[in-house]
Amino acid sequence: MTGTTVLPGTVDTPYKPVETFDEQDIAAYGASSIEELLDAISPQTGSGRGRDTGRPIMLINGKRITSWREMRDIPPEAIRRLEVLPEEVALQFGYPADKRVVNIILKEHFAAVTGGGEYNRPTRGGYDSYELKSGIFRIAGPRRYNLSAKLTETSMLTEDERGIVRSADEMPTVASDPDPRRFRSLADGESEIEVNGTMTQGLGDGGLGGQLTANLAFTRDITRALSGLDTVTLESPSGETAIRTLDGPLATRVEANTFEAGLGYSTLLGDWQLSLTGDGSYADTTTRVDRNRDTSSLSEAALAGDLAITGALPALADAGADTAHNRALTVSSLATLSGRLLSLPAGDANLTVKAGYDYSHTSSSDTASELGTVRLTRGDVSGGVNLGIPLTSRSYGVLGALGDISLNVGGGLNHLSDFGTLANWTAGVNWAPRDTLTLQATYIVEDAAPTLAQLGAPQVETYNVSVYDFVNSTTALVTTTTGGNPDLQKERRRDWKISANWKLPFLDRSNLLVEYFRNRSNNVSESFPLLTSAVEEAFPDRVTRDAYGNLVAIDRRAVTYDEVSSSSLRWGLNLSGRIGSAMPQGGAPRGGAPTPAPVPRPQGEPSAPVAAMGASGGDRPAGGPAFDPARFEALRTALCAPVKDGEEPDLSALPEGLRARLTGEDGKIDPARLARLKQRVCSAEGAAAFDPARFAAIRTALCAPRAPGGQVDIADLPERMQARLRKEDGTIDTAKLDAMRANICSATQGQGGVAPEGQTPSASTPGSAPGGARAQGG
Repeated sequence: MTGTTVLPGTVDTPYKPVETFDEQDIAAYGASSIEELLDAISPQTGSGRGRDTGRPIMLINGKRITSWREMRDIPPEAIRRLEVLPEEVALQFGYPADKRVVNIILKEHFAAVTGGGEYNRPTRGGYDSYELKSGIFRIAGPRRYNLSAKLTETSMLTEDERGIVRSADEMPTVASDPDPRRFRSLADGESEIEVNGTMTQGLGDGGLGGQLTANLAFTRDITRALSGLDTVTLESPSGETAIRTLDGPLATRVEANTFEAGLGYSTLLGDWQLSLTGDGSYADTTTRVDRNRDTSSLSEAALAGDLAITGALPALADAGADTAHNRALTVSSLATLSGRLLSLPAGDANLTVKAGYDYSHTSSSDTASELGTVRLTRGDVSGGVNLGIPLTSRSYGVLGALGDISLNVGGGLNHLSDFGTLANWTAGVNWAPRDTLTLQATYIVEDAAPTLAQLGAPQVETYNVSVYDFVNSTTALVTTTTGGNPDLQKERRRDWKISANWKLPFLDRSNLLVEYFRNRSNNVSESFPLLTSAVEEAFPDRVTRDAYGNLVAIDRRAVTYDEVSSSSLRWGLNLSGRIGSAMPQGGAPRGGAPTPAPVPRPQGEPSAPVAAMGASGGDRPAGGPAFDPARFEALRTALCAPVKDGEEPDLSALPEGLRARLTGEDGKIDPARLARLKQRVCSAEGAAAFDPARFAAIRTALCAPRAPGGQVDIADLPERMQARLRKEDGTIDTAKLDAMRANICSATQGQGGVAPEGQTPSASTPGSAPGGARAQGG
């Protein structure tokens, strides 16, 4: 049996990652935010299914998040590893398999104060924009928090600033009148401020009791646009005319205030993982549009000879403004319970059960409309299950010659309050004939409903709309009908995905991914297309002509297409690996040392205050790092050297990971942690050499392969470790055992360090030389 390294926070799934990015890979992109990073790696994160073009499904440390707001302000430097997983993994977390999954594994300890600014101005001038942002982010073991604020300002761009030429009948004929081009905007002026805060707290001892996350955000956005000036054509009694423009631009102002909140909770219930997430948003938008002033009194006075058509114009009363008000409330919630359903010869069959409720409500009113207040409401109750079944396994010796084969089946229902019930089901197979090759096939059948607006928006008739008539090759003024169409039908989707992922035999992390997608949909609801002769022939009841064949009216409400189908072939070549020789021992990659990888310290072992001090070469426990006596002695010298009263030892020689663990929340060395560490390291007990054989025995007891359904025998563990793993009633605490196994069995080499008591230490190995190559194709 070959052991593999499992980093804490990695998703437990039979599907191999499409791509994995470590700290050096991420730093090479130079992204200043996670959004920029996702844009840079979009060829890997984007799905070829074509059903949803939004962001991929995001996870943090293998757990579902409440919303994008929870992670959008995390600095890329805080990421330890980023995994891109195929669409099928989304089913394990209660989502449909139409997006890839991105799992971000954060460092255990990190702190940063960020700030930035951006200024933009086109070479032709006219307008400018700037952005200011700042934030605080900190990770301290099971706790993390971030607070950020951003201000964006964009000035208005007018027609006059771009030299737009208007026809003569649109410009004033009196030189003293204002130029309307100065008061007609090409780009709106905008001011936006965003404040976002997230707090995540681990519950219980070391976060083993679960995790609670809360998020609050507020956004205020104000835009202003200009629509020109009031214009009137005056005629004198002699028949002379003049085009006049009046002072005072016609403005449109939109003010939007959005309040958002999210809450998440996850914990272990025995062997099952429970995750609860909820997210809500309330947006209040007010739009104010200036009315045109009544200029009929000026025309009458000029025609009567009481007003000179080129003279000064009297002031006109303000016509006021129309106000539109929109309130939108959305609430979404999802609960998932996942874990081992039963043990099979080839491994554990894992089940995910989900239930959720989504609610959306909009209320709109407009003083320019006679419709009054329009309200649209939709509630969505959902439920579903997903089951992963291993059929063959090389690890368990079940038809190992065939490789690893697993099935994935699932189904669910959604009941929409305004439409009815929708069903979906999925079936897939994952086959890994070799460690370097994975083949997948997935078939998805699902129902989809038209949007709330497509079904229930109020019906509005607009007169004298200019439309080009392709039949008569003329432009006609017609009456258009827009709004909801209650006759839209349920869409049925049937999609195939077949893929192959081959790990290339050169470089460290390189692979070739080939994917084939075939989508077919019936009864698809879409907006009414451009009216051509073919469209009119397909929808004759949507077009009205008079007795002479002239176009009179168009019904532009959404229509239903009988069938829409597509197929695509997508490939990606990822080349990543070390170029050049490894860095000499003790070196570190450019930009700082890599994040310490978790290395086990047997709990309760007084003879091993230092779990491991990495070194290249030498004997080492199986799967674990070797002990370096010389490096440990240097660490003892730095910590235990005599100091004068009132002074502190010089800690600059300690590994960076160790200094981070000695640092308190205020950024200074915690005296209590330092005292505990000195007591352990500087004592005779701390001077005892690390016993590789003893540590190897502990790893064997915890990490040896088990028969399906078998339990770990802790009788071979030291007594103090056994005591920490037992509950008050003497039974084994499975949560603590699983955490210990995840820590010890996944131990890898990383940054050197000694952990204060009660914290996980780290090991150190030489870093690889900076530099690498990555190529993408597709």
